[in-house]
Amino acid sequence: MKGPHNLWRLIRTGATFERTGAMRVVLEAMNVPPRLRFVARVMGWPFAWLGLKGDPALPPVTRALTALGPAYIKFGQILSTRPDIVGFDLANQLRYLQDKLPPFPTAQARQMIEDALEQPLDTLFSEFSEPVAAASIAQVHRARAAETGEDVAIKVLRPGIVRAFRRDLDAFYLAAGIIETFLPSTRRLRPTDVIAHFEGVVMGELDLRLETAAAAEFAANTEADAGFRVPRPVWSLSARSVMTLGWAEGVSLGDNEAIDALGVDRIELGERVLRLFLSHALRDGYFHADMHQGNLKVAANGDLIAYDFGIMGSIDEYTRRVYAEILYGFIRKDYRRVAEVHFEAGYVPADRDIDEFARALRAVGEPIFGMQADRISMARLLNYLFEVTERFGMQTRTELILLQRTMVVVEGVARSLNPSINIWTVAQPVVEDYIRTNLGPAALMRDLARTAQVLARFGPHLPNAVEQALIGLREPRSAPEPRRDLSAVAWFLAGAGLAGVVALAAVLI
Repeated sequence: MKGPHNLWRLIRTGATFERTGAMRVVLEAMNVPPRLRFVARVMGWPFAWLGLKGDPALPPVTRALTALGPAYIKFGQILSTRPDIVGFDLANQLRYLQDKLPPFPTAQARQMIEDALEQPLDTLFSEFSEPVAAASIAQVHRARAAETGEDVAIKVLRPGIVRAFRRDLDAFYLAAGIIETFLPSTRRLRPTDVIAHFEGVVMGELDLRLETAAAAEFAANTEADAGFRVPRPVWSLSARSVMTLGWAEGVSLGDNEAIDALGVDRIELGERVLRLFLSHALRDGYFHADMHQGNLKVAANGDLIAYDFGIMGSIDEYTRRVYAEILYGFIRKDYRRVAEVHFEAGYVPADRDIDEFARALRAVGEPIFGMQADRISMARLLNYLFEVTERFGMQTRTELILLQRTMVVVEGVARSLNPSINIWTVAQPVVEDYIRTNLGPAALMRDLARTAQVLARFGPHLPNAVEQALIGLREPRSAPEPRRDLSAVAWFLAGAGLAGVVALAAVLI
């Protein structure tokens, strides 16, 4: 929790949702129970006049999110890929948030590029266009490099974006602290840790030097992937607030009519999106973690083109193996093995009943198989998973948040191309290939060889390390840290902050 000054931000969140009409739309789209829906409206209505007006030309939810700022827009982008959760009408409205936001002036972008690269823009580029896309954090211009004549895309951060994101994140911390305090059952989900993880991801996205490095690494990893392309970065024309990539032409993955006009098979394309994501996550441990339609295009030859590498995910080799075994167990309907993997990895407390947990997993998995995806309610499925994890005391794994969130987004993108796609059927060959390569006898021999190398390298240090560890066991343990100061809660209760929390929770869900 960052301080009581963020109370106003939460109040204004609820007031903005009420004033723009977004509160009613979101509550209905999320199938919130009528009683809670009534409470939220009653709490929000008296304070609607405090809300931001937004752009009246936009639909209610899009209007509210764009008025509230970039962090809210990010959540809206995620929801835009899940018509099965929020409904097709709301999902179509939220797609506006992906790459159609109002740009800032070109003159301002030119000045920012000159300041970042410390040269006149006309010296660097022989051509420079008006904005071709604008999103929550940056906008893109097309240009031609003066030195090489190469067509390039230049990404420029929005002015003041770092400060705006910090303001939103501070308010999220306050909301997380309040939720943990007054809803003890949510503590296992570690709301504050989740926000901290989100902060680390987003703040990394605001340094385009890191994104340039991510693009270079991702391009190298995926160079041999058929039907997939990553534009190469131009290091000499990139800096903290500016990134330059090779230009790659294509149509948005959210425009089905344009994709059909290219003659591209959308069913195959949807399957390719899922296979590539799983391959990058399992094979490389490094994946694009913001794969909504605004960051994916289709080239004239059918290649899938990825953009925007500000949010990338990485998972270590052990976690990849655990993740693959869980997926493989679900695919094979071996719920006992799925349960065992959860216990072996420490995801479920050891004092819980493994057989009972396996039966609960069966209740989650069985409805999926043998059904078309458009008949599966992901909202109900996620709700049941929540009940299962609560019942067995599972805590949120912050290291898997990005992977889980991206999995949801990617499935939503694939379903927008082919509503009948089934993620389990498409995932099976990718997961089985990973299992064969990384969990068989050959993988065991590789692990043993690498363990021997590590022991050989650190062998001289082991005696001293063991001695220090034994000495540490004899020393008394330090006193536990005092609990956090939750005095800011009193500020919240003095106002109408619950309306803000309700609105924020609706967006986060």
